[in-house]
Amino acid sequence: METAIAVAAILFGIIGIIGSIVPGIAGPPLSWVGMLLIYLWGGGTDAGGSSLSLTALLVWLGIVTIITIMDYVVPAYFTKMTGGSKKGSWGATIGLLVGMFISPVLMIVLSLAGAFLFELLLADNTPGGSIKAALGTFLGFLFGTGIKLICTAVMMYQIVVYAF
Repeated sequence: METAIAVAAILFGIIGIIGSIVPGIAGPPLSWVGMLLIYLWGGGTDAGGSSLSLTALLVWLGIVTIITIMDYVVPAYFTKMTGGSKKGSWGATIGLLVGMFISPVLMIVLSLAGAFLFELLLADNTPGGSIKAALGTFLGFLFGTGIKLICTAVMMYQIVVYAF
């Protein structure tokens, strides 16, 4: 049973890391569920012999909550800051989803192209303004993805440390 819980916690951690990149999967919350499993199991200890504390678990819950909220706010802020609109954000999201099924490189390229085209064609932005807005949308995406990856990677480290 202990092995099954450790494996499940690690799977949640891995899916959390994947979810930091792939839209539609709540990466940090899933990684936190992995930490919760380790805490509830209570059998895992670090090298010093101490278990994952409730305080650490609750601090991580706060961090995950803040990052999840930021993931919605920051891209919109970057888009608005560079003169973009919601239409550009929609274009970036659609491009990202289409590219996700083809390759990681196309995920980025189609996200930029989608934001640019939606700004140019649907938001009646100038070509220069559309490029600026597309870059702002993309920077917001990169920032959000980066912060989620850092968070889930650290939680994955904690899961592994306490699972074994």
